[in-house]
Amino acid sequence: MTTAKEIRSSFLDFYAKNGHEIVDSSPLVPRNDPTLLFTNAGMVQFKNVFTGQEKRPYSRAVTTQKCVRAGGKHNDLENVGYTARHHTFFEMLGNFSFGDYFKDLAIELAWNLLTKEFGLSKDKLLVTVYHDDDEAVDLWKKIAGIGDDKIIRIATSDNFWSMGDTGPCGPCSEIFFDHGEGIPGGPPGSPDEDGDRFIEIWNLVFMQFEQQAGGDRVNLPRPSIDTGMGLERIAAVLQGKHDNYDIDLMRKIIEASADASNVSADGDLAVSHRVIADHLRSSSFLIADGVLPSNEGRGYVLRRIMRRAMRHAHLLGAKEPMVYKLVQTLVDEMGSAFPELERAQALITETLKLEETRFKETLGRGLKLLSDETDGLGDNQALSGDVAFKLYDTFGFPLDLTKDILRGQGRDLDEAGFDAAMQKQKEAARAAWSGSGEAATDQVWFDLYDQHGATEFLGYQTEVSEGQVQAVLVGGEVAEKASAGDEVMLVLNQTSFYGESGGQEGDKGQLVSENGLEIQITDTQKRENLHVHIGKIIKGEVAAGAIVETQVDGGRRARLRAHHSATHLLHEALRQRLGDHVTQKGSLVAEDRLRFDISHPKPISAEELRQIEKDVNDRIRMNAEVSVILTTPDEAIKAGAMALFGEKYGDEVRVVSMGGEDIGKGAGKNYSTELCGGTHVSRMGDIGMLKIIGEGGLAAGVRRIEAVVGEAALDYMNGQESLLSNAAGALKVAPAELEKRINGLLEERKKLERELKETRKKLATGGASGGNDQEEIGGVNVVAKVLEDVPPKDLKPMADDIKAQVKSGVAVLIAVNEGKASIVVGVTSDVAEKLSAVDLVRVGSAALGGKGGGGRPDMAQAGGPDGSKAEDAIKAIKETIANG
Repeated sequence: MTTAKEIRSSFLDFYAKNGHEIVDSSPLVPRNDPTLLFTNAGMVQFKNVFTGQEKRPYSRAVTTQKCVRAGGKHNDLENVGYTARHHTFFEMLGNFSFGDYFKDLAIELAWNLLTKEFGLSKDKLLVTVYHDDDEAVDLWKKIAGIGDDKIIRIATSDNFWSMGDTGPCGPCSEIFFDHGEGIPGGPPGSPDEDGDRFIEIWNLVFMQFEQQAGGDRVNLPRPSIDTGMGLERIAAVLQGKHDNYDIDLMRKIIEASADASNVSADGDLAVSHRVIADHLRSSSFLIADGVLPSNEGRGYVLRRIMRRAMRHAHLLGAKEPMVYKLVQTLVDEMGSAFPELERAQALITETLKLEETRFKETLGRGLKLLSDETDGLGDNQALSGDVAFKLYDTFGFPLDLTKDILRGQGRDLDEAGFDAAMQKQKEAARAAWSGSGEAATDQVWFDLYDQHGATEFLGYQTEVSEGQVQAVLVGGEVAEKASAGDEVMLVLNQTSFYGESGGQEGDKGQLVSENGLEIQITDTQKRENLHVHIGKIIKGEVAAGAIVETQVDGGRRARLRAHHSATHLLHEALRQRLGDHVTQKGSLVAEDRLRFDISHPKPISAEELRQIEKDVNDRIRMNAEVSVILTTPDEAIKAGAMALFGEKYGDEVRVVSMGGEDIGKGAGKNYSTELCGGTHVSRMGDIGMLKIIGEGGLAAGVRRIEAVVGEAALDYMNGQESLLSNAAGALKVAPAELEKRINGLLEERKKLERELKETRKKLATGGASGGNDQEEIGGVNVVAKVLEDVPPKDLKPMADDIKAQVKSGVAVLIAVNEGKASIVVGVTSDVAEKLSAVDLVRVGSAALGGKGGGGRPDMAQAGGPDGSKAEDAIKAIKETIANG
């Protein structure tokens, strides 16, 4: 038997030997087509190559593309499990020519692969062509050697492909396999074509025209080839199966489901195993590509798929979460071809387990409500839309899950009533928001969110993507369009730009389009779950509906990621060194620095900072991988995760773990585990290094730490080295001798200051006992002096010396510095009985333009703003003494 792995490998190898470049599958979230919910065909990643907007270094390519069809136009969800060939996830094998070969070689290669490499009998194959494509008919006859009885002309659009209303298009040629007369159904184009006998296995698209806006269709200068063959379908043919779910790949997962549930894979509940097998694949691959369950957009489609699988696990009798246990089987089967499965295995497992655990809590109650309601209905009577909405709103039942349950009862659903109930809830939410006290100017964001839903953020996986403009705002108001020179705010359906939150600054970059539009984005903010791009139009014009490429400034994003991840490591290092009382009180993550505010009652010593810095850098050098899982806030915190200040947490959170294993916390526990929605490095080594550059008090019990990492840290240290070198040069010593030289200079300065102080003291007190500086006033000896540039702190010692010299009397000293005055009055103890130093100094202070003054009766000090009145102050004090 040929396995699915071997078929995939043989297909890629065959085309590689025929000059094709093997190109990895693109993500399930299209980065070059914002109008698609998910990648649903192999050509999606090559769309811009076909239109000429993008150039590749090869003209032939081959891929095995992962695809999902579970929402929007291509939605196979409700049929999955009940039919032989419907899937939400499938692999599309395809070969492509970008203006290289055309119909002849495309047909030759396809025929040789099927009949020679895969060994299919040509008697079992037939082909369809577009009804007027005589060239294709002739080539099939010539190359494959088949006659008119094996070539069917189809006149409908089923055999004519187009990329859109305009653009590349062309006829198709489909290859069908005949499963034999024992299977009901007729060939394509016949009244019985919907039967299962003739199954399409490969579609060859001959892209040879360009559809123009006026309706004309012209030949493309370089016709191209786009083909698609479902791996599951060709595997069924090669393995002799009629049902895709019987191939080895699907059967392995189905049997794992049977083992986990202890329910036969082929019994009455076989459909449930099939649903679980299919939905496990789509859920796992979507999570691996960055989609997480939510109540909006792609995340809601993922949740619908997951919960449908989980409901079927419930039907199998599973009492505990079961679907997550099958992830290992999926990784074993497909991980070698799609390594992203292995990389994201922990995230996939935890996300499935969380979702199933939460859904099980409400599933029983919801099913009981549904049973109670349907028991009261007549035969074939539809379920009320209000009940379906209650199941959705209260119990988390996606609408198609309710429809799936009703399908088993042969019952319909009043979808119009469901829509009416949904609209009523939206109106209630709008009314509640309007009265919440939010600024009236923010109403526009609520309206846009209500109209379009949340912005899909693709920036965890990419810095470049495409988005569709949903709204253009000029001057804070929605505008029809904006042109070059306008300051604008733009809302897109999806973007790679991170909106500022959790301390991390918003992204900068540019939005461009193929028609020459260029918008410089200077900031990105979050408003009502919308990512608002703020910037200026440099060239062109933009309006709602435009498709733009979102180009994040990659260098700046890398620096932001590094500083953000370093913040997590710093947080843990602070807690381990200072204590568990350390919690985050604020944060700034910029491209050139980080700022981290913590609760801590005292300054952090230099030695503590050095050790904290070393702890962080030790973890950086370990270069451990950063991991992300999804869980509830309560479960995350219970498991030891830290909640970061400034983040708003919903029902589910991203838990970011980094720094490698921390033995002190137990085996398998990471150094840092925090709830965080920001962007982070992939491995610790990407940070480079961390340097703490500041620590200080911010408020009572709050300290602020500033640090830089990576290139910013190198710039900082280079700057410090330059300062050191310049200082050493100024002192004419080598940098290594700088500390010794500075200490010597400080000692010299202290010596000079002591000498200066003694000199000032002698000048102030010399001859006080008998010189001209002393006079008798009202029977009291008074020494009064005005001193220039004497430090105020030196006045009291000088006054004490004067008092000692005069034995009995009053010392008045006024120091004038930079126009301001400081005054000290000292009174000997015998005089203090009748003259208070406090009273005298207040008189002097008033003369200097000051107020008050204080001290003891024998020594008081004050000041004044007007040093030019120093002599007036002395005169006023003398007059007070004279008046006793």
